[in-house]
Amino acid sequence: MKRELISLIIVLALAFLCFYLFYKILLPFLQPLLWAVFLALVLFPTHRRLQRLLRRGGFLPAMVMTVLVTLVIVLPFSFLMVSLGQDAGDAYHAFEEMIKTGRLRAALEQTKDFPVLKQILNRFDQTFNLSSLDPIDFILKNLRQISAVLLSQSSKILKGVSGFLIAFFFTLLALYYLFKDGERLFDYLKGILPIPPRERDLLIDRFREMVNATIFGGLFIGLIQGLLGGLAFWVLGIPAPLLWGTAMALFSFIPLGGTALIWIPTAVILFIQGALAKGIILLVIGVFIISSVDNFLRPLIVGAKTHIHPLLLFFTVIGGIQAFGMIGVITGPLIASLCLALIEIYLRGGQSAGSSDPK
Repeated sequence: MKRELISLIIVLALAFLCFYLFYKILLPFLQPLLWAVFLALVLFPTHRRLQRLLRRGGFLPAMVMTVLVTLVIVLPFSFLMVSLGQDAGDAYHAFEEMIKTGRLRAALEQTKDFPVLKQILNRFDQTFNLSSLDPIDFILKNLRQISAVLLSQSSKILKGVSGFLIAFFFTLLALYYLFKDGERLFDYLKGILPIPPRERDLLIDRFREMVNATIFGGLFIGLIQGLLGGLAFWVLGIPAPLLWGTAMALFSFIPLGGTALIWIPTAVILFIQGALAKGIILLVIGVFIISSVDNFLRPLIVGAKTHIHPLLLFFTVIGGIQAFGMIGVITGPLIASLCLALIEIYLRGGQSAGSSDPK
């Protein structure tokens, strides 16, 4: 008995070591693999229709789907990156010109005339004796330092783009094999899950619902809000509308705040510059059009399908981004959804056990 226990401990230790080393080997490719899995899940119905159209499976449908994904993602992304680079460059040069010509100083000086801000500055001056400190010079000095740092980081940005292209290649490679052999792999994983079929199907359904709702719903809402926001910036003559529209599309994945983190500060800047009409129009568009899209569509597309409260969804998105990077937008809510599904399975098991007890 003792010898069998020692053998079991050795086998478990070797199994743990093997899985740990396997995890370390795959760790550098974890994000591309996860993106491939999520894309394969979302696009698998399209892949099946393509298989029926071509009347065959295996290599050809998988290759056609992979090429289509490449064209759909790479071409718009390349155009977007070129346009964003131009907009970012124009915004940087316009910012530098505002500093050199003194227009930014004049705009900041005007803010001193706001009664609320004037009262706050007087309170700070009485408390901390800030009479010798010029806040405008302090702000301008720090803004110049920030712009210099951003300019010096251009090489790191280029390195990040090259890293993205390498990761995208690994994603496409994994995506091709998931299209080709994904059905067999899925059936194999279903077979080895050590849980009853009913609970197993519940977990798989929640997994699919979360991935579809997050990717389809999130992208759909982000595209609409980014398009509306960029169009509003363009109509109002605000510089770099494509840049800010893209930023709003990305910020739309944050459940609380979202695109308002872009258009509210912009409206405040317009008020400071004296463009009251533009600021009011932007606030009206932001509150009644851009935010309405989020408030109306997100509960229908994302919240209802994921069975997650909006507050929990907010923390899982933010925590997921901090833990896993941008893919945390999906993995954070996904992990939370699976945890809630496990709790539901446990409660169902407890109720079943309670109802089966003799009275």
